[in-house]
Amino acid sequence: MKLRSTMLLLCGSLLFIQGCILQTTGDTEVGVRTRKLALINPIGVEEKVYAPGSTYFFLPYINDWHTFDVKDQNLEMTFTLKEGDRDERDDLLFKTIDGNDISLDVIITYQIDPQMAPYILQYVAPDNRSLQEKIVRTVSRSKPRDVFGELKTEEFYITEMREVQADRARAVMQEILGPMGVIVKTVLTRDYRFNKDYQKAIEDRKIADQQAEKNKSAQRAALEEYKRKLEEARGEVNKIVADADGDYQKAKIEADAYHEKQQRIAEAIKTEAVTEAKGIREMNEAMNRAGGETLVKLRVAESLQGKKIILLPMSEGGMNLKTTDMNQLIQILGVKSLAPQKQEP
Repeated sequence: MKLRSTMLLLCGSLLFIQGCILQTTGDTEVGVRTRKLALINPIGVEEKVYAPGSTYFFLPYINDWHTFDVKDQNLEMTFTLKEGDRDERDDLLFKTIDGNDISLDVIITYQIDPQMAPYILQYVAPDNRSLQEKIVRTVSRSKPRDVFGELKTEEFYITEMREVQADRARAVMQEILGPMGVIVKTVLTRDYRFNKDYQKAIEDRKIADQQAEKNKSAQRAALEEYKRKLEEARGEVNKIVADADGDYQKAKIEADAYHEKQQRIAEAIKTEAVTEAKGIREMNEAMNRAGGETLVKLRVAESLQGKKIILLPMSEGGMNLKTTDMNQLIQILGVKSLAPQKQEP
């Protein structure tokens, strides 16, 4: 009896397997099963998520099978034809906060939350393509316009400003798409374009700004060159001043030394003169005392010693010095001195 039951169960299993359909999930896919007819379990989307890279068996007709790719997806909206998700121009067109028209290339990177695959199938979209076209694309073309439209025209040239708005756009989109099972990872901006007239005005302004910056650079360079030459001139002047100060100090030292030397000489001369004057004064005082006349006579005698003295008669009938020819007198005296003197017997 037991063997019979086992055989019947085995036969039933073989018949069941033969009637089932093989369902699989790829390496980056999750599967979702929908019961169309059931005796015990409820009809509808099953809350279970079937893991990636697996194989499953289900009876046909009473079960449906859906898969969702959960790897990163890119939605690329660009100006260039046949480069983004569509073969036509697909960039975002909007106005800046100051009223200028602009078009912007945007790339949205997102991912399906694997655990929300049953919810997505039941309430959002039946597959990845429908989810991107009907949900992700709609939000991506709406909210980034509003966020980037908060920038002024000039702010689009600042990379940091665009990055801040891109992160804000990602956060806004996540608030909308998160409850639908979509994880928004990044919002990236590429090229941006203004209308031709405004673009030309911007380019002209850029050229003017570049020229102005070039002129400022030249002005700064000239100023630096002036400062350099000024410093060189100051250095040269300081050198001249230092040399002049050195010469002045040297001359001053020499002058001070000469002055001191002359002062010492003058002091010495003064001292010598004072001493000599003192000696003369003392001599004069000595001369005025007794014995002074005698000393004078002695000094006169000493000075006349060895000298020939001629006495000239000065009487009234004698020689008159006022009328006497002294040259003739000297000549006569000289002749007499040369005459031979008589020798005494």
